[in-house]
Amino acid sequence: MGALRQKFPEAGVTLAISRECVPLMPAIEGIDRTITMHRGFKDVGAFWEVAGREFDYCVDFTRNDRSAFISLLSGAEKKIVSYRIKRRSQIRRHFYTDFVEHRMRDMHTIDYNLSLLEPLGISDATPDIELNLRQSARDKAEALLREATIDNRFVVVHPGSARVEKFWSSERWAEVIEHLRKRFNVVLTGGSSSLEQAHLARIKSKLSWAEGNPGAAIVDLSGKTDLLTLAALIAQAQLLVTVDSAPMHLAAATRTPQVILFGPTNPFH
Repeated sequence: MGALRQKFPEAGVTLAISRECVPLMPAIEGIDRTITMHRGFKDVGAFWEVAGREFDYCVDFTRNDRSAFISLLSGAEKKIVSYRIKRRSQIRRHFYTDFVEHRMRDMHTIDYNLSLLEPLGISDATPDIELNLRQSARDKAEALLREATIDNRFVVVHPGSARVEKFWSSERWAEVIEHLRKRFNVVLTGGSSSLEQAHLARIKSKLSWAEGNPGAAIVDLSGKTDLLTLAALIAQAQLLVTVDSAPMHLAAATRTPQVILFGPTNPFH
């Protein structure tokens, strides 16, 4: 958003975004309008909203059928996407006007996304990502820490993911947590889904806290934070340890050191 704003300070910027990411919007600056995509019949309203407005440019970062349709409906003079669509899709290729010849598998995701701005004359944008965390999110994070009597150095451990194939073994997670608590308090975070909660339950059952073992505190805040509160917690942490998941990106945005375990996905991206 910063790169677009610097190039087009007077432009109105509309972001079409999945419903899962909507909670992050208060921390993202430079956006004038948001269109929420639900992946279902509810998207009909979003499609009408796109079609009813006039756009000069449309940049497709996701390359799926829905985003292609949105690009077509935008009526933009420039509709930009990866060159891969031109090569591999006989139908969707006609929805766009500009194709950027970069392959996602050869670049970091941020660099790839920035490359899609080249047809707009943007080629030297910073790859740094920013979240402008509101004070309300910071207050919620601090309240959770106070309630858990965590008032000093702590590490956030986030073992879960929406994809079970990214899970690491519960025994090894427990070993990492026990090692960390020799020097730090440990804050466990995670989603409220039954999948993640079951994974966390297996990890917690192997921790020595149940046996009254001495050491720093282990606090379970899983299922108790929204995305911005989680970002505020990560921002205060000494370290984040997680799998390839959303908290990894929150740590990058808040400049928090991190150790990430990659499984079936490409760590280069």
